[in-house]
Amino acid sequence: MNISEILARQLHAHSSGPFLFAGSGLSRRYLALDDWAGLLRRFCQHVKPYEYYFSSANGDLPTVAATMAEDFHEVWWTREEYAGSREKHSKKIADRTGPLRVEICDYLRSVGIADLSQSAFADELAALSRLNVDGIITTNWDTFLQSLFPDYRVYVGQDELLFSNPQSIGEIYKIHGCVNTPRSLVLTSADYSNFNERNAYLAAKLITIFVEHPVIFMGYSLNDANIISLLKAICTCIGQDKLQQLNNNLIFVQRSRDGENDSISQTVIALEKVQIPITLIKAGSFVGVYEAIESTKRKIPARVLRYCKEQLYELVKTTEPHGKLVVVDVDQVNGREDIEFVVGVGVAAEREEEEQRLLGDVGYRGIKPIDLFEDLIFKNKEYEARRVLLEAMPQISKGLTYLPMFYLLRAAGINNAEEYAASGYDVDKYVRLTPAAFKAKSLAKGFMRNYRELSVTEMIQKCTPEIVAQYLPFTEWRREDYDVIGKFLAANIDRFRTSNYSTAFRKLACLYDRAVFGWE
Repeated sequence: MNISEILARQLHAHSSGPFLFAGSGLSRRYLALDDWAGLLRRFCQHVKPYEYYFSSANGDLPTVAATMAEDFHEVWWTREEYAGSREKHSKKIADRTGPLRVEICDYLRSVGIADLSQSAFADELAALSRLNVDGIITTNWDTFLQSLFPDYRVYVGQDELLFSNPQSIGEIYKIHGCVNTPRSLVLTSADYSNFNERNAYLAAKLITIFVEHPVIFMGYSLNDANIISLLKAICTCIGQDKLQQLNNNLIFVQRSRDGENDSISQTVIALEKVQIPITLIKAGSFVGVYEAIESTKRKIPARVLRYCKEQLYELVKTTEPHGKLVVVDVDQVNGREDIEFVVGVGVAAEREEEEQRLLGDVGYRGIKPIDLFEDLIFKNKEYEARRVLLEAMPQISKGLTYLPMFYLLRAAGINNAEEYAASGYDVDKYVRLTPAAFKAKSLAKGFMRNYRELSVTEMIQKCTPEIVAQYLPFTEWRREDYDVIGKFLAANIDRFRTSNYSTAFRKLACLYDRAVFGWE
């Protein structure tokens, strides 16, 4: 067996889905970011040489950052090149480390995934974006992971994690802070001292994840101080006699050296008086690792499970039960507000048999939603549009918010709203959808922050298909873009069926249908 098959077997042995634990090596690999020392060097242009700070701090980078921040404070407040930054951030500066924090954050926000079509890691990024992991823990400050997993709820810093009610599903824990909140960065020696003082509380909060889930570390060395410190705290919480509960749970993935064969082995991390068993994977390409993780994906997207857990938590906590019952397709759930929690027991097979009986095995009543999307994109079904609208739609449209409809109406000779009103066809809920209905409110800030400067063609070239499907509705489309969008949809038709983001692809196709065949 190859590495992917061995890892998949190990992951399938767990009843819970995997967590990713992402370090700076991942951002360096995919964003070409500097290491921490290189990042600090960028801001030494108008202060003392980096080597001065490094030697003065005896090589301790948090101390380097602290002493640099003191000198940079004066530079930032006085030099003309920072005038624009002062105008933008001055009201947010609360201490002498503030200027360095905001400049680091502005720089990291300016760095995104390079043109995906030109990236040496295009296959890896595509595979990574398809994952439906239970959650992500990271010490990285950048927004790379948020952009790949926009549906996941983000907790920034220890405080948000410690004083909230995370559900351990569909969430990102940025335990060292985030560039969107400069004050949250664990940057200086004082920040690390404060972080380490509460590390035991953080470990207690995360301990269930480490015991019940496989945790896959990527972008870290085996002697990374942050990981060693956290593992020590976890060992203290669970006790040495229960360390066997971590067996097969901790998996470290590292890049193999040039000329080194891919390998997977069992080894240990020595932590003072104890040794923690881990699985160590070395690989030149991470595609096989991501494919093994993908093989464990749940049938229900992580974001929907999180909404359900949140609602169940509220249901248990409150003494006033309330709610209503509605039949809705899981793919239509875009936010917590769409969830009304229902617990019930039924027989799925009987429902499937009833649906099959109602639809029939052949003919227009047997048409499925995916058939319409394929017909829109490939024009390969040769349906009689009138019969689809009259015979198939009453059944196929039940519980579905998004279906391509304008191409069918055009084929049936309906070319404007007046002709539709006189036609007798009953597809109002699709015809009346506005462009705003195709833009998820939860993604608006992410678009403005990361993608608003991209044209349609640039986004398709530079971003993963999953990102394109979610954010392309926010861009301004021109008529010459329609062919490019159509080719994108055709190239990703498989994602309409099985992707965790199948709804995003279907919504994009419906917006394409509206743009190309609509009446406006």
